[in-house]
Amino acid sequence: MNINHQNSNTSKEEQKQQNQNQNQKQDHPERDTISASTLDSRFNQTLKNVQGLLKGRSIPGKILLTRRAEPIEDPSLHSPSFGRSLSQNDAGTSDHVHDSIEVEDQDTTKPNNGSSHKLKSTNSNIETMFKESQKSSMGARATDSARVMKFTKELSGSMVILERLRELAWSGVPPYMRPTVWRLLLVSLMLYYLHLGSTLTTEFVYDHSFGNSLTDRREGVLRRKRSEYLDCVAQFYDIPDTERSDDEINMLRQIAVDCPRTVPDVTFFQEAQVQKSLERILYTWAIRHPASGYVQGINDLVTPFLVAFLSEYLEGSVDNWSISDIPPEKISDIEADCYWCLSKLLDGMQDHYTFAQPGIQRLVFKLKELVRRIDEPVSRHIEEQGLEFLQFAFRWFNCLLIREIPFHLVTRLWDTYLAEGDALPDFLVYIFASFLLTWSDKLQKLDFQEMVMFLQHLPTNNWTHQELEMVLSRAYMWHSMFNSSPSHLAS
Repeated sequence: MNINHQNSNTSKEEQKQQNQNQNQKQDHPERDTISASTLDSRFNQTLKNVQGLLKGRSIPGKILLTRRAEPIEDPSLHSPSFGRSLSQNDAGTSDHVHDSIEVEDQDTTKPNNGSSHKLKSTNSNIETMFKESQKSSMGARATDSARVMKFTKELSGSMVILERLRELAWSGVPPYMRPTVWRLLLVSLMLYYLHLGSTLTTEFVYDHSFGNSLTDRREGVLRRKRSEYLDCVAQFYDIPDTERSDDEINMLRQIAVDCPRTVPDVTFFQEAQVQKSLERILYTWAIRHPASGYVQGINDLVTPFLVAFLSEYLEGSVDNWSISDIPPEKISDIEADCYWCLSKLLDGMQDHYTFAQPGIQRLVFKLKELVRRIDEPVSRHIEEQGLEFLQFAFRWFNCLLIREIPFHLVTRLWDTYLAEGDALPDFLVYIFASFLLTWSDKLQKLDFQEMVMFLQHLPTNNWTHQELEMVLSRAYMWHSMFNSSPSHLAS
């Protein structure tokens, strides 16, 4: 009897202990291992959310985003790992996007035991990313403190690694660092002119270990190149028309007509002195590059450089600037910097501006094929309506989208342009495809005449950095998917 009673008490105690353990599991589910099916379900839902966020619709034969092969120990400590030959940096609107997901599945992380709470933390970071990506702060990607520290560290180290600088600049440069970074990226005002060869473009730009000797050397290069520009202005621009050929007179007249049309919405560019600076830069460049000469649209390409280098002397919004606040000798230096940077930029796309502009025609064809592959319904509708891509995309390639977006976003866009370096022409195709497909649903509802009018006056007046970052994110993603697989774009 006593034995039965004791057994009964023991059973009750065991049952009570089991109930307590079950309650503890319910109160602290993070202590249990999360099942693979639960993780897969969360991850699949996250993928759908990302796809909706990036508006990456129907891309056949390729998963939009895939999971890393191994869980990340601490997502905040790892850089994103994209399959790009030029830069391995992130391009989205939030750093957290790429801490936990990537375009190509790459086994780049160190293996670890991967406890359940770490896996849950990674998925949680992915989910919270979507809320953070909705914040529309002016240039948040370029000015957050972590990125500023990265730029500062890179620029103040014993050696500036150009490839690392490109990776950082791709996602936006802090405005006050932009003049220095752009000069380094274009390599046209630094040691490039000392003929150090390809080593400079891939390994280093400025080695502080040489001390003041290299600083003096760099300053000497700057002075020499600026002096060379002034000599060119004196030789080709500051002369009477009687010493010019008829073609040169006509070219100068065309430049004089186009300068007042440059960025007409910004009053700063309507100042006579600003237009005179543009005229000198453009005419000197055209004379020095007779294969193309001056082509309408090149006037727009000078403006981002002019704004970036003027920002070293003028504060606040460009709408409140006045070039009369800058000494004439500084204006000459700024003009020279703009001239050499423009020259370096156009060196990689000379055939965009030669006779018949074959480079642009080639890229427009690639754009048409890429859009057909990414969004076949839009491509089919444009074709059915009889609209040629050349009718609307030619201006995009000719002016590099400067006329299509608000001017305050242009310098941010050019951070990415200059970071791409020699690969820029091909990457433009992906940027412009992403730009066009922003209005995919809208375009499918328009007839020919409506599409022409819509594409000539795109509703971008109220765009912020968030919309631009979205365009660049999609472009980066599609480039990663298609650029190394040209057969995907074949008919």
